[in-house]
Formats: sequence, C-alpha cells, structure tokens
Amino acid sequence: MLTAGIICEYNPFHYGHEYLMKQLKAYGATHIVVVMSGNFVQRGDAAILSKRARARQALLCGADLVVELPLPWSVAGAERFALCGVALLDAIGADLIGFGSECGNVDRLKTAAKALSSPLLREEMRKTLQNGSTFAAARQNAVEQLFGAETAALLRDPNNILGIEYIKAAERIGSGITPVTVSRFGSAHDADREAGSYASSGQIRRLLRCGRDCSPLMPSAAYSVLSEEMKAGKAPADLFLAERAILAQLRMMTRDDFAALPDISEGLENRIFNASAQATGLEELYFLAKTKRYPLARIRRIVLAAFLGLKAFHSSGLPPYIRILGLGRRGPEILQKAGAVSKLPIISRSSDLCGLEDRGKGIADLENRAADLYALCLPKIAPCGIDRTEKVITL
Repeated sequence: MLTAGIICEYNPFHYGHEYLMKQLKAYGATHIVVVMSGNFVQRGDAAILSKRARARQALLCGADLVVELPLPWSVAGAERFALCGVALLDAIGADLIGFGSECGNVDRLKTAAKALSSPLLREEMRKTLQNGSTFAAARQNAVEQLFGAETAALLRDPNNILGIEYIKAAERIGSGITPVTVSRFGSAHDADREAGSYASSGQIRRLLRCGRDCSPLMPSAAYSVLSEEMKAGKAPADLFLAERAILAQLRMMTRDDFAALPDISEGLENRIFNASAQATGLEELYFLAKTKRYPLARIRRIVLAAFLGLKAFHSSGLPPYIRILGLGRRGPEILQKAGAVSKLPIISRSSDLCGLEDRGKGIADLENRAADLYALCLPKIAPCGIDRTEKVITL
C-alpha cells in the first residue's frame, strides 16, 4: 500500500487534475487521498461548485478518499494553505505528496525551500519592503541576492511556489512524506486561452459564467456532475450574487473589527475600512483597497474573511480534525491506516463533531456558517443547515 496525497481546490476538476492522478499511479501509488478546499477558495472567492459536488468529481475521476481543507486555511495565503494540507496528509498517513509545478524538478524546489527558510532572508527582504515593494517581489529579490537568480526564478510561477511551500511545511512539522512533482503543461495558470484540451480551472470558470460549453475541457464524469448541479440551480456559484450581503457586513464593522482579520498589517485595516464606506460594489471595493504593496488576491481574501467571520487566530497552528467529504472503493483502506497512526479525530458524521474539543467545535461552527453563506452565492438560493445534514459522498 503506497498512498499518494494531493492538496487541491478542483475548482472545477479538469484534465490536468486527472493527469496528475494518473502520473502518481504510474509512480506506484496504490491509493489516492485528496485534501480539498471547501466552499470558499484561496483567491478569495466562492468555489464554482459546492465542496460535495467537487468531492464527487474527484472520486469519479480516480480519488479514493476526499477530506476537507478547513475554512480558515483554505482561504489563507500559500504558506498557511500548504501547512494545513500537509499536516492533514501526514495525519492520514500518506507516503507521498504529489503536485504539478512549472519546473518539474523536486531537487530544485527543495533548494528553493531551504532558501525561503534561511534566517538571512527576512533582513534582506526588509530593504526592499521599505521601498514599497510587495511581499512577493521583496522575497524574490532577496532570494536572488542571497542564493542566485536561478533559484529566485522559481518564485515567479504559482505552482512552483505552492510546491516549495509543501516542502517547507513537511520540514516544519517533521513529516517524512516524500514530495513528487509532475511538470505542468497546457495552459498557464492565468492564461486567457486554453491549450488544446488542457485548460486551467480559471478558464473553465470564465466559460461557465459566459454560458459557454466547457465539456471538451473536462473528463466526462466530472462534467456530468457539473451539468447536474447546473440543472438543479446549484452552479455556477458566484460571490457577486451575495454582493449586497457582503457590503452590508463590511459597513457594520469597526476599525477594530478589520484589525482582527487575517492578513492585516501596517494599517491595512484603515484602508479597507475607508474603502468599505465608499464602495457601492465589490469590484469598486477591491479597486479602492488594493495598491502595489497590497495585491488584489490579498484584498479579496481579507474581504471574504470579513464576510465569513474569520479572525487571524483561527488559522494559527494546525487543523484540529480530519473531516471526510467523499469515500471511494479503496477509501476505507486509507482510513484503516489513518486510524492506526493519526492523533486527530476523524469526522465522518455530523454527530462526530459533538465530541470535538472547543477549538475543533469552533472551526466546525465557522464551516457550518460559511456553508449557509455560500448558499447565497448559488443561482437558486439554498436553505441553511446543509453542512450538518448532507452525508459523506460514497461510490
């Protein structure tokens, strides 16, 4: 038994995701466990399909077990996102962590991970940050100065960055999980057009929101789930359908409320507080708040955190439980192994949440509330309570 883990969003599932699973099985993996974001994702947006619909896509396309990346970490920056995902895979007992990367070379990514963990880096970054650079630009410049241009160049590409963070996270928690990377090909992460049948999730989302056919860009089983959800009025979800609710929430918040949000620093709470008082729509709010120093993705995550009631302390430390979203044919074998090695409680029924300690219950309550707010982002608004009533997806 060789278990490979994948940390993902599947927003939605496409051929590139299927390719990674096939490559991990060719590498020798007998079981695939997926740690997947819930109803809201890292770019500060609502997932285009619910977490259970995306779990079904994953199971139909090769996964054996799907567990949830809890909300405070799924809408965090790359470092905390990766730390939570790796910690869950380690707790489950995964042997490998597989991911796509632009460079396709684990050794080069390990070198970059060591560079980012260097105690010399922060002082070098401070010099650039004082000139108004973004964190990402300051970090890349510092790595180039200390470790060379070749290593720094890896930090230009988003999948390289996530891979580096996975390696860093495994080192941080003392995990023996082995990183395995597959060269990413097809469309670039933020490309405007698809490359053959290998489109990015972002391109597929844009097509869906324009009412265009995306069936050639997804495995048939994944597209069938999407099609069913669309016919039922459950997709595509769109954060802008809850725009007035988000603006209302922000207008009721004080400066101190903003100061308690994740990713707030250096007076950024004042900028977002002022923008919230002026903006008449989400796009205007993002425009008023963002600067060269504070990029759009960070602003979007902060605004989403305000809407969902997240605070900075919620994503401190490691996740308090393993919550199962979907179970395939070989999933029970992974859970049997996890039960023998994991120190985290495994949640397969809503009633299991009652046995959690206070911190775990708090995270689960946040997840439940987020699901109720996600229901406002659907074409057909859904009632509250779905997160505590829907069962694990099984095949």
